[in-house]
Amino acid sequence: MQSVLIVSGLKSQPALIQLLKGCSRQAAPKISPAQSGTAARRLLCENDYEIVLINTPLSDEFGHELALDAARNSQAGVLLLVKNEQADAVAAKVEEEGVFILSKPLSRELFYQALKLVQAARRLLQGMQQENRRLQGKIEEIRLCDRAKCALIQYGGFTEPQAHRYIEKRAMDERRIRREIAEEVLRTYEG
Repeated sequence: MQSVLIVSGLKSQPALIQLLKGCSRQAAPKISPAQSGTAARRLLCENDYEIVLINTPLSDEFGHELALDAARNSQAGVLLLVKNEQADAVAAKVEEEGVFILSKPLSRELFYQALKLVQAARRLLQGMQQENRRLQGKIEEIRLCDRAKCALIQYGGFTEPQAHRYIEKRAMDERRIRREIAEEVLRTYEG
């Protein structure tokens, strides 16, 4: 864990900071404190955090709105501390967005387990997002090659297998990627 945003009232911040420092086996994480939703939103715009820990209620809002904003607009794992009586009602509002709820009062062991779960979920989500970006790039390359094949068929008199072979063979012969060859073909015929 490298960076954590703690959003909490002034009285409970030191205890939460101690809990966080106690659970990190590596170097202590960089902790940024905020006492309101407004201050936290400002910090979220300026920095990237691995974990956003929100201790409800906040001075200017309850905190579930901030949790939703953080979950939707950042890569951070979000952990929302809520009084036991309110936990189910708040969970119904935020769990769909991937916000973890932890009931207060909390124990050190439960807090550490929840923190580990948030970190694991965050890593999993980052891996899925990276795979999604890779697949989107592959789809874009296929579309580009298909457009180039259509241009070769329409303007160059190629058949579909000939156009496909042309792009593949040039890419192999010139030791370039198919995308570059397809872009060249498109510049020649469409540009």
